[in-house]
Amino acid sequence: MKSQDVVVLLKLISLQDQELTKGADELRAESVGGDPYSVRNLEALLGISKTEIAQSIKRSVASGIARKHNSKSEIRPHRRNLFGFITNGLRFVFPAQVGSMQRGVPTAFAAPMLQGLLVSGTYNYVWPFASGREMGQSVDPLFKSVPDAALKDDRLYEYLALVDAIRLGNQREVGLATDHLRSRILSK
Repeated sequence: MKSQDVVVLLKLISLQDQELTKGADELRAESVGGDPYSVRNLEALLGISKTEIAQSIKRSVASGIARKHNSKSEIRPHRRNLFGFITNGLRFVFPAQVGSMQRGVPTAFAAPMLQGLLVSGTYNYVWPFASGREMGQSVDPLFKSVPDAALKDDRLYEYLALVDAIRLGNQREVGLATDHLRSRILSK
């Protein structure tokens, strides 16, 4: 697996969630080529090349974190397996690298949708991003295009911020992030 595989799978979950709230027709109308789950649309939304997305999907299916949906070539994340990997293995396979103070997009419990959940005396964490307005300790995102992709999709942003809270946090923070991620990913 590569770190961008997690980003692609979380985007697919975000699209599934949007399909439930907006409806399939509206989601198709908003997507490139009319198929929200296509490699071409994922490339446009995530800033990851079509080739890398196709390879990511192959790796995810081979590892059991995703599966083919019905007879179509549509890929669906296996939510329980992905949740298990994120909560039990991600911080060891793709550990967070904390860097210097930088301007960027808030992540972990500094992200806007998670801000009130935990009060800590440490600096906020940010993904380095030239257009970012917040100062904080820089954290390398799972993939270089994460800040831009997250700013286009609030649900994806929340998932990625929770993933970073798991990668970065102490026991209490990891527990809180795990509970929130469970309620978002496994409740569908």
